[in-house]
Amino acid sequence: MSGQIIALQPNLHALRDRCANCSMHELCLPMGLDNDELQRLDGIIKKRRRVLKNDYLYRMGDKFQNLYAIRVGHFKTVYTDAAGTEQVTGFQMAGELLGFDAISSDQHQCNSIALEDSEVCEVPFDRLEELFRDIPGLQRHFHRMMSQEITREQSIMLLLGNMRAEQRLAAFLVNLSTRYSQRGYSAHAFQLRMTREEIGSYLGLTIESISRLLTRFKKNGWLNVESKEIQINDLPKLKTLVTASAAESLSR
Repeated sequence: MSGQIIALQPNLHALRDRCANCSMHELCLPMGLDNDELQRLDGIIKKRRRVLKNDYLYRMGDKFQNLYAIRVGHFKTVYTDAAGTEQVTGFQMAGELLGFDAISSDQHQCNSIALEDSEVCEVPFDRLEELFRDIPGLQRHFHRMMSQEITREQSIMLLLGNMRAEQRLAAFLVNLSTRYSQRGYSAHAFQLRMTREEIGSYLGLTIESISRLLTRFKKNGWLNVESKEIQINDLPKLKTLVTASAAESLSR
């Protein structure tokens, strides 16, 4: 009988191994949650949802219900103004959360669209808030995640507002490199999941400017580019371009 009970008990190590391949591990594993707390967090993840390329995960104005942990794939967020003009506001990858934009207003402020066939875990926010009341450390970690995301986006946008075109593209590539590296992928070789046009919309540049700059970077030996495949040969040089822009801004 006791052997049966032991066999039925959740295996913390197995659960942690499973979560290690999910973007939600950023929310739970660093907290040192015990077996019961980890099971409760795992239990509120309602379902996995497949989102095919070019399909919407959510739309502007949709009622806020869930956060979405990206398990597989890439997304873009797009703001559409009253005239119908679209502006790409960000790119998200596996290991990141989507849906923060709706927490304050209770409705989504942008569209979220899959850049490729992707998969997310739906995390009902009301259930997550219930856990926050019982596990204060989880709430503190969640707030840190939100703060890091806001700071990252603000830093990028502030820098882009003061950058020359080549510095904007360098900052974009350095940002992608850093995020891929943090997730255990190569910091030097990766595929651009977004189009040149989407990158241009995000950086405030034309598609022609993006293509011209990539060609210049390749000619300078800083990177190789074949279609969407990027091989960064001189990451320090790209970082120098970005830091030079920050120094120029401070000196003004």
